[in-house]
Amino acid sequence: MERIQSALAKARAARDRKLQGANPGSGTKNTETGPWPGLSELKLNPGHLERNRIVAMHPGANAASFDVMRTNLLRTLRTNGWTRVAITSPTPGCGKSTLAANLAFSLARLADTRVLLVELDLRHPSLLRMLGQETDQNFAGMLAEGKIDYGQIRRAGPNLAFALNARAMENPAELLSAARTADIIDEIEAQLRPDVVLFDLSPVLVSDDAISFLDQVDCALMVAAANETTVSEIDKCGKDLAKRTQVLGVVLNKCDYMEQEESLAYPE
Repeated sequence: MERIQSALAKARAARDRKLQGANPGSGTKNTETGPWPGLSELKLNPGHLERNRIVAMHPGANAASFDVMRTNLLRTLRTNGWTRVAITSPTPGCGKSTLAANLAFSLARLADTRVLLVELDLRHPSLLRMLGQETDQNFAGMLAEGKIDYGQIRRAGPNLAFALNARAMENPAELLSAARTADIIDEIEAQLRPDVVLFDLSPVLVSDDAISFLDQVDCALMVAAANETTVSEIDKCGKDLAKRTQVLGVVLNKCDYMEQEESLAYPE
């Protein structure tokens, strides 16, 4: 385990040096420079978002659990100097993409926090549908071409951007593990300068897609579905993740029953 942690630390240090070299003097962010202000904007329909269980665009009782997650996540990222978070699950249907979108919206409500959500579940992309967008966004195709096109990244408000995909891809592990893909994402991060990058990855136990990319992130959140995901699936997924990155914890999703005190919110 110590050898794994040492290798991860060296990889992060090398990435940090590359980012600093690409963007010297970036300790203070100027929102008027770089490609971020020029990104095309997505027009979002709050009603559509709510119907798709994306409820953290605005503060309130429905967003409270994501806001707590946001606070805990930011504390960990800032303590360790991290920016990149993988969000995955043991198997399909756990709600990881919905959680990723809600967490992104919650983070972006903080005035000083710029967030980039990158969809890398390339066999089953779903975020454009969840967001109610008909745009032909194809971030994975851009990666395959090996040339950065900021037209494939769209903003939703001043602090949140999405790199999404309208089409599925067969056998994406080769693309996700390619050195050129890592270089492109490094360059995009250096130019856009997000405070947090969330990567929506494929489920770990169904293919090698997620593990092909995990050496590019600082840490990972696992999403499990109550009454669906088994203990053995959580255990195996956790071990696979821990071999390659820091595991922040397990988010239990789709909970039909909660203790009364857990369901209470502060009165308006």
